[in-house]
Amino acid sequence: MSVIQVDPNRSRVSAVKHVLWRSLQVAAGILLVVVPFGYAITPVHDSVMMAAGAGFAVGVGLSLRMGDRGGRLAGILIGSVVGIVITFLAGLLAQGLGFLFLIGPSLPLTVGLCDGLGASRAGGYREATLESLTIAALLGLGLFPGPVGGAAIVIALVCVPTTVLVAGFFSPDREGRRARPPVMLVAAVLAEMGAATGVGLLEGTNLQTTFLLLPTMFLVVPVVAFLSARAAAAWLRPRLRVYLQLADYLRVMWIPIGGFAAGYLAIILVFAGFCGMLERFSPGSFAGAADAGIGDWISFSFFSALAQNYTGITPVSVAAGFLVGARLVLSVGWALVVFAAVMSAIQPQLERIARRNASRDAD
Repeated sequence: MSVIQVDPNRSRVSAVKHVLWRSLQVAAGILLVVVPFGYAITPVHDSVMMAAGAGFAVGVGLSLRMGDRGGRLAGILIGSVVGIVITFLAGLLAQGLGFLFLIGPSLPLTVGLCDGLGASRAGGYREATLESLTIAALLGLGLFPGPVGGAAIVIALVCVPTTVLVAGFFSPDREGRRARPPVMLVAAVLAEMGAATGVGLLEGTNLQTTFLLLPTMFLVVPVVAFLSARAAAAWLRPRLRVYLQLADYLRVMWIPIGGFAAGYLAIILVFAGFCGMLERFSPGSFAGAADAGIGDWISFSFFSALAQNYTGITPVSVAAGFLVGARLVLSVGWALVVFAAVMSAIQPQLERIARRNASRDAD
């Protein structure tokens, strides 16, 4: 798979602009999910920054590799999951579990998501190596601006052999055969475990505790992360097609829906003015509206148009009740009549999209 998938029918300048716009869409989607979620978990800015950076790098990088059709959705999904997971692990890091626990589970989890969604389709140790190196580089670059700096790239690359061993073992080649792991790969994993043992002993960790943690850190955690992520992604893959088809419908309905929303907003604003004017010239028409400003009237108009009570303002007089009732009738009529008319107008385009999606699924 090439590094960046571009439309061959576009000129070079147009293709570059399209790739940049696609990357901005993916980045915005990931940051919109990861940053609020991160601050909901932890107030530590560094943890949120690391999570957002890793999610951004992984999501945008994968979307560029996968191209237009599934790249945006898969990039946002995988990048958001990676960012959320790293936020949790960064919280564990603050309790002293060590930076290795940040990338150790994240790398096989990301590779498993890519494999389950069909981004990599890893088959055997060779393809697992290429995919793991790519994901490790993206994770390292995403975490590089964080407090650990260049150590992120080093640790990400250190975690590659274990991830390759797990991914290659559970991913048969194109002929369905399960090959033996290369000797050099096994030696690299054993060397990592030996180095981790030495570091643990130098730091004064109990020998029994060290030998108990090593299999968990280098085998159990990567296996669980990879298999669970791949299984979840494989379950999601056919269901994500619904959203890809939904995007085709939204492209057709975007302008009509915008027109409907603009008209609905106009009704809310007009009646907000009517209600405010009535209260101005006939004080007491609305209870609790003595100090109401235009923002309060817009909020009251919006909620009453949805037949919902608005706390603080209540219609009292006959004229106020008439205004509220007229706005409710007009808003319901707008929703029913205008939206039905819009749907009738675009029905031929929706039928063409349905036939195209049906033929694509049949292929």
